[in-house]
Amino acid sequence: MIRKRISLLSLIALAAVAACETVKGAGQDIENAGEAVSEAAEDAEE
Repeated sequence: MIRKRISLLSLIALAAVAACETVKGAGQDIENAGEAVSEAAEDAEE
């Protein structure tokens, strides 16, 4: 019984860490896309 709980908690912790890394990566992708759009807008003004 205790092993099942430990296994379940381990899986939940692993999923939480994976989710955090995924969100962090998505945030970086969005930031990079925003910078690209800003640079394109600046180039269009010139």
